[in-house]
Amino acid sequence: MSEPVYEIEVEIRNVEGLHMRPAMQFVDTASRFDSEIQVYNDETSVDAKSIMQMTMLAATCGTKLRIKAVGDDAEQAIEALRHLVEVKMFDETPARQGDTGIMDGRL
Repeated sequence: MSEPVYEIEVEIRNVEGLHMRPAMQFVDTASRFDSEIQVYNDETSVDAKSIMQMTMLAATCGTKLRIKAVGDDAEQAIEALRHLVEVKMFDETPARQGDTGIMDGRL
């Protein structure tokens, strides 16, 4: 029998994007689960449990990431990561509509 697979797309909504602190929060959350979790940014695929790989995504505000989890707790892992990225926004300031943080000098 094959393991459950769950996949979603999320959008980075905090002004400064997926810099080191939010990337570490993402890794910490992903590491709580036994499932294998991959994150995709276009053609780049990384291990969600590796801080070095997560920072390679260079995900700025507005970037859409695809998250795929495979394993018995995949559904719970996907929901926890979705909540972190889209609801809690890494406990950071959300971007205003049309704000990327780049043009106003914050990045």
